[in-house]
Amino acid sequence: MSAEAWIVIAAVAALLLVALVAGFVLYKRRRISLSAPTAEKELTDRSGGYTAAGGFTFSQGGTATATRPEPLQRTDTEGQPHVGDDAAVPRDAPRRGITNVPLPEGDVTEGPSGGGATVAEPEPETTPAPDLPGTTAPATDTAPTDTAPTDTAPTDTPAPAETTPAAPATTPPVAEPDTVVPEVPATPAGAETAPALEEIEPTAGRLTKLRGRLSRSQNAVGKSLLGLLGGGDLDEDSWEEIEDTLVLADLGTASTTAVVERLREEMAARSVRTPEQARQVLRDVLVEALRPELDRSIRALPHPDHPAILLVVGVNGTGKTTTTGKLARVLVADGRRVLLGAADTFRAAAADQLQTWGERVGAETVRGKEGADPAAVAFDAVAAGIERGVDAVLIDTAGRLHTKTGLMDELGKVKRVVEKKAAVDEVLLVLDATVGQNGLMQARVFAEVVDITGVVLTKLDGTAKGGIVFQVQHELGVPVKLVGLGEGADDLAPFEAGAFVDALLG
Repeated sequence: MSAEAWIVIAAVAALLLVALVAGFVLYKRRRISLSAPTAEKELTDRSGGYTAAGGFTFSQGGTATATRPEPLQRTDTEGQPHVGDDAAVPRDAPRRGITNVPLPEGDVTEGPSGGGATVAEPEPETTPAPDLPGTTAPATDTAPTDTAPTDTAPTDTPAPAETTPAAPATTPPVAEPDTVVPEVPATPAGAETAPALEEIEPTAGRLTKLRGRLSRSQNAVGKSLLGLLGGGDLDEDSWEEIEDTLVLADLGTASTTAVVERLREEMAARSVRTPEQARQVLRDVLVEALRPELDRSIRALPHPDHPAILLVVGVNGTGKTTTTGKLARVLVADGRRVLLGAADTFRAAAADQLQTWGERVGAETVRGKEGADPAAVAFDAVAAGIERGVDAVLIDTAGRLHTKTGLMDELGKVKRVVEKKAAVDEVLLVLDATVGQNGLMQARVFAEVVDITGVVLTKLDGTAKGGIVFQVQHELGVPVKLVGLGEGADDLAPFEAGAFVDALLG
């Protein structure tokens, strides 16, 4: 091969190399590179602290609310997964009554003796008296027969029984009633063991103690998204991974599509070049998706003629009673008089649990018998609140599955009965943040039955992903007003969109 041919080949190779390098440079310039610089930078604080700018906000009921979408059709309960549907017998099934067991003959004789007044309770304790007359039967039998008209007066009051020691023969039996007297003061002693009032911390200072409670929640949304956005070039595969991450974080299809489209627009418009800029864009998009313009104040301020009425609803095990007690602490700390209505008459010790919360903060509690009509208990609570002049009445309802039509109708009856006495200002739906998509199904059904006005998201300190917040607000237009971040009595915080996103991103 001649030298001219080699020269031509070398020239062609050089041109191809130059074209390849130029094409690669142009390709790199057209793509957004978010690669971190070689110098190691100081990491931002990723403690996940949830701190709000202010404390709880309260408002009076009847104010204008945000426009909500049209109510959806009744959710078909057939074929849907049931939350906790392992109970074979529904709660609204008739219960087996308690069988009356006949008492022994000795107890039967005591019944008529104490049938008149409360003083009869000490007399059954003196039942050992038939044993003593066994030894002195003739003495005791002759005494009533001699003074039959006078014995009727002593039987009415226990005081003459103490004066009977005037007879020397009856002094030994009198000593035994004296031993019964110390047993009576035992009941007041038990009453003195009521829990003392606890000192409630100010609402403004408790928010700073909730740092780190969302450290687990930020794994799904914050760390995964920041890793994708700040790890290199963004191509279609990267955007698909971002969509998958948001869907796995329980944002839902509609919310995920809206967030990704908005994120693409903002990153292109702001010419994002660094991971810090990408984080700021992501924060702004997520805050916008949480609709910060919604009214998140708690309608717990009293009206001129009646207190504020708050109804707490939800399925089993979400923490309704605990949330009711924590909210009562917040109101009492704000200087409000609170009355609690224990309308959960089905769950064992539910009324006792709510009453304990009330005793710890100094709130009154209205309760009924176990198995009583919850609507009647709620009505009595509202009536008592109006009579006593309290500022707010918090009604705790029994947990019920959103797939049980009969129980949901019972909840609707509770609200209708309460509204005969006073209008309901707030209906708070308590959702477990760990249930994911099922929480949206619950919110839909409860919104149809009782017209919920706010959502309380609990158990965010666990393995919850937090994306249900976006989905509930996006599809129902109902704001998330409170979040529960722990088991402590003061681990209830107001929901703020900016603070929530900051905690998720770290």
